[in-house]
Amino acid sequence: MSVPPYVEGHGLLAGKVVVVTAAAGTGIGFATAKKAIEEGATVVVSDWHERRLAEAAEQLGGVLSIPCDVTVEEQVQRLFAETVAAHGRVDVLVNNAGLGGTAAIVEMTDEQWSRVLDVTLTGTFRCTRAAFKVMQQQGSGVIVNNASVIGWRAQEGQAHYAAAKAGVMALTRTAGVEGAKFGVRVNAVSPSIAMHAFLAKVTTDELLEELSAREAFGRPAEPWEVANVIVFLASDYSSYMTGEVVSVSSQHP
Repeated sequence: MSVPPYVEGHGLLAGKVVVVTAAAGTGIGFATAKKAIEEGATVVVSDWHERRLAEAAEQLGGVLSIPCDVTVEEQVQRLFAETVAAHGRVDVLVNNAGLGGTAAIVEMTDEQWSRVLDVTLTGTFRCTRAAFKVMQQQGSGVIVNNASVIGWRAQEGQAHYAAAKAGVMALTRTAGVEGAKFGVRVNAVSPSIAMHAFLAKVTTDELLEELSAREAFGRPAEPWEVANVIVFLASDYSSYMTGEVVSVSSQHP
């Protein structure tokens, strides 16, 4: 099935300050930053790779870019401090930073396991904690985490990534309960497969074809299709949702 027409903005995030982590490159983070701008938001982008981050910020019209490695607490603190200094508040955080890899459990090293967990799960925790401190003072805010269907479904060689994404789902549910006490909602998207250039580089054509064949539409999602759901969760249209994990998938058994 062919890709549908791109959905134009409707002002869903007008007036909001949105921070997107791991926004460099061609994946879901960049697509989300672009979509948020089209929906009227003031966007701040972050990534650990400074050159690619600068290029992304330029492509997005010169938005504020703040380098940040989510495994380093001091850099996470700086991300939020500089955003507040520049724009006065943080209305939305999109926790997109994550790290994958492929290794069988019997061959996986402690370092491989720990690195994926540190970026994907603990990095999401660090950014959530920092955002909570800002949003608690404001009395409002929204966090949208990027999980994965692999947090629900087994895929060979993905034990570390699956454990991390399942952890993101659990963190989302708990943070949703805690954040509700001070007016902050926390939800997550759980994409199956979204095609972009980096994924094509690190995944075999055979696996991509196999994963695409499992989808009812017979194709991977476009990153902007996932970004559309993130924008919905970030917007006031999802005002009664918190602690939820929304599958962005057409995958069938």
